[in-house]
Amino acid sequence: MKYVKLKNDKIPSIALGTWSWGTGANGGDTVFGNQLTEEDLKPVYDAAMAAGFNLWDTAAVYGMGASETILGKFIKESHEVLISTKFTPRGELPDHAVEDMLSQSLTRLGVDHADIYWIHNPNDVERWTAKLIPLMKSGKIKHAGVSNHNLEEIKLASSILEKEGLQLSAVQNHYSLLYRSSEEAGIIDYCNQHGIVFFSYMVLEQGALTGAYSSKNPFKAGTRRGEAFNADVLAKLDQLIEVMNTIGSKHDADPAEIAIAWSIAKGTVPIIGVTKPKHIEGAVAASNIELTEAEIKELETAAKATGVEIRGGWEKSMV
Repeated sequence: MKYVKLKNDKIPSIALGTWSWGTGANGGDTVFGNQLTEEDLKPVYDAAMAAGFNLWDTAAVYGMGASETILGKFIKESHEVLISTKFTPRGELPDHAVEDMLSQSLTRLGVDHADIYWIHNPNDVERWTAKLIPLMKSGKIKHAGVSNHNLEEIKLASSILEKEGLQLSAVQNHYSLLYRSSEEAGIIDYCNQHGIVFFSYMVLEQGALTGAYSSKNPFKAGTRRGEAFNADVLAKLDQLIEVMNTIGSKHDADPAEIAIAWSIAKGTVPIIGVTKPKHIEGAVAASNIELTEAEIKELETAAKATGVEIRGGWEKSMV
């Protein structure tokens, strides 16, 4: 297992995402077209922990608590589990919303603190970042992170914490071969310069970069990914997938493993959604791949040639 430094702690080089765990608003059924049960997911959890992948990323809004609830049932039997979850600013919320929502998340997860707690979007950075301070000082939050923030918002959040002798530990943004906005905006360089770990989500573009889907085998209609990556869009990815297969053949890897290895080579910690035990096998394989500079350039050139850049409705450009 390869590890990454998170301030004074160490974490696996890959984090495991649970966005598709559980049904409900923003859950696996509406976003991914999944109907996964605890029985489906327990073997995935067990395989991950056995392989040393113990950092689990979730959020209160994933299935409106469903993801956290399922994960919480599994971690009761485990030790050394690292939990990453999120507060999502939305609508008109009272000042105590962060404390209340963190408490609810910890109850669902069955833990006494969050190893990483994220402000999920940049809605009123000054207000919500400040609400992390007492929770960090009390030990309820070990590391603070911000997600979907641009460079100026990241700097602002960091300065607010620094005034209280605290640090911003992590940034989590959409980053993949098809979407490199955070790199272009200088966010990844900033993180590297300031000892902040950059977590890349949607590295596989919700399955579009796995090679498992194509214009002839599209995603389920009526889902977020089915609409974003329709048959016409998937057809534009054919050449990129071919390049990923060619490079993968040199490493005994499939396109998904190459996409993950690329994100690690770029100095980020990818968050990959896991719904099957084979996804854990893929994570193990990807963590051991060493791409050459020539291979990285070839992948990026092929990705740019697709002309495909899909941004979520909740996202804004980082540039």
